[in-house]
Amino acid sequence: MTNTKGKRRGTRYMFSRPFRKHGVVPLATYMRIYKKGDIVDIKGMGTVQKGMPHKCYHGKTGRVYNVTQHAIGIVVNKQVKAFSCQQNTTTYPLRLSKSHLSAAFISITKQH
Repeated sequence: MTNTKGKRRGTRYMFSRPFRKHGVVPLATYMRIYKKGDIVDIKGMGTVQKGMPHKCYHGKTGRVYNVTQHAIGIVVNKQVKAFSCQQNTTTYPLRLSKSHLSAAFISITKQH
């Protein structure tokens, strides 16, 4: 079992569901509406295997650039060696939650 290089290696606890949250995913998570320009947080969920983002995007915050019937496209800043570049990733809406950063940012801009 040495030198494993799988797509989901090292994700035993990363993609696992919290205590008492196993089983069927609530319907409200499927019904959330995302629009272009929304700021979202990406968090993998092992309950559903389709449309899962790569582990490097887990916990990252990005901006929605594309919305289709079954998936959502997100622009994320990714660290590649010494520099940061913008990456486009597509994922199911299950793995997303609206970020609270945008509300904080709007309140700060209103104050100034």
